[in-house]
Amino acid sequence: MRLPVVNPDEMTPRQREVAERIAGRRGAVRGPFRVWLQSPELCDRVESLGAFLRFESSLPLRLRELSLLIAARHFDAQYSWNAHWEKAVAEGIPLEAVEAIANRERPVFDRDEDAAFYAFCTELLENHFVGTETFETARKHFGDEGLVDTVGSLGNFSMLAMCLNAFEVDLQADREPPFPDVRGYARVES
Repeated sequence: MRLPVVNPDEMTPRQREVAERIAGRRGAVRGPFRVWLQSPELCDRVESLGAFLRFESSLPLRLRELSLLIAARHFDAQYSWNAHWEKAVAEGIPLEAVEAIANRERPVFDRDEDAAFYAFCTELLENHFVGTETFETARKHFGDEGLVDTVGSLGNFSMLAMCLNAFEVDLQADREPPFPDVRGYARVES
């Protein structure tokens, strides 16, 4: 990691307060939170937003996990991918679809709503806009609140991915690099 991990004995009272809340909610302070603790006010707000989007948004859990994978692959965030791909599969995203996303191939989904969700998310990330047909199809499946939560998820998970990559947050020790075209924090030919 490019920044030093804040030593618990050297934390300010505010860093300690935020770290304790994160550890209580998430089991430990790991990954991007080790970076964000350098700015405890940002960390506090980012953690609250992330907790809402991961645990409470209007989207089904499988789509919350899928949005994280879509953003993680878009930004090549290996740590996020490794932390969540199995959760997405456990929630009903086909393993073959997850593998296709990892390999930058077009995934096939079992549910029409998952395909609509993927199309909406990737169109927004890749083109910066969403066409009328894609928008209306997604709206039919998720409603207005679901679309707003989708954009919030993509924004949050994109920020998470950028944090992990900019500060080179170490991959989990027990995990392999998930993408064939990324090694370390650089793109390689696959």
